[in-house]
Amino acid sequence: MFQRLNEDIECVFERDPAARNTLEVLTTYPGLHAIWGHRMSSFLWRHGFKWLARMLSNLFRWLTGIEIHPGAVIGCRFFIDHGMGVVIGETAEIGNDCTLYHGVTLGGTSWDKGKRHPTLEDNVVIGAGAKVLGPITIGASAKIGSNSVVVKDVPPMSTVVGIPGHIVTRPDDGNADKRKEQAQKIGFTAYGETQNSADPVAQAVNRILEHLHAVDSRINLIDGKLEQAGLADGLDDLPELDVEEISSGGKASESERQSGEKKHSGNT
Repeated sequence: MFQRLNEDIECVFERDPAARNTLEVLTTYPGLHAIWGHRMSSFLWRHGFKWLARMLSNLFRWLTGIEIHPGAVIGCRFFIDHGMGVVIGETAEIGNDCTLYHGVTLGGTSWDKGKRHPTLEDNVVIGAGAKVLGPITIGASAKIGSNSVVVKDVPPMSTVVGIPGHIVTRPDDGNADKRKEQAQKIGFTAYGETQNSADPVAQAVNRILEHLHAVDSRINLIDGKLEQAGLADGLDDLPELDVEEISSGGKASESERQSGEKKHSGNT
């Protein structure tokens, strides 16, 4: 039991930079209190004390603003940040190391009994205000964007945004080296991208870089064929990419322009 409590506290420090010390975490984090309350109510639910389990669940809902049905199954190191307005339905299943932000709903779309709430595999992150509805599965390490509405299965390692939710990133397809090479060529660095983070904007730019790499390869192939056929005479070389000009938004400094004019006049 004490190991489980220690894991709960440690995961707060890992995922919330605002956490300062253990006393603060123990006394001021409603997400932590809601999880502890759920464990007690879930124990009562599994042992047949259904009414008492619901009463305890309602008490912690009143204290924390987080509603977790005692029938929900929740894994280890589950973290609810802020927490107000979070609703987790009866047949929801949550794996290990998952994170939910405030206003998240793991709800149902049917009045029929049986499995009607989502299943979250390990390491899933769901942004504030998102609604994940129905007996669907959110794959391991997937991310759901804030205020998204998800009603279909989500593959592992994917990012979903929008209403209705649509996939904007998927696991890397093996072209990372090509994209990196093209990015270095034009001086691009993806802001906020880390090994374990799928930034939709960076991923979209990566697809563009992959396309540019394919275009470069195709042009090089065509150039080679033209030279072999003796048809390359008179073709101008492609201009070199000016990384400094690209990084400055296409605005070269006055001194750079004057330097360029001097070089041009010297060559004529």
